[in-house]
Amino acid sequence: MKTVTVRIPAALRNFTGRKSEVIAKGETVLAVLRDLTESNPAIQPHIFDEAGEVRSFITLFLGETDVRQLQGNDTPLTDGATLTLVPAIAGGSY
Repeated sequence: MKTVTVRIPAALRNFTGRKSEVIAKGETVLAVLRDLTESNPAIQPHIFDEAGEVRSFITLFLGETDVRQLQGNDTPLTDGATLTLVPAIAGGSY
């Protein structure tokens, strides 16, 4: 089982005990996200939708690379990798 550092954006830190980084385990991006939500259940609805899929507004980076350019949520991870969560934030003015 690989150990991965998951970087948590400020908007989601209330759900991880105010931690900016959390250690999670898994062989793939999806497995790490599932481990993250098991150890921090309050963040689960912000990452996964009702069907158990990663929400479309969450972008994930493995190092500097968007995982969509790799194998998506099935991207295999190496021990010590860093996965960064980046939620899209609606903004602008009317």
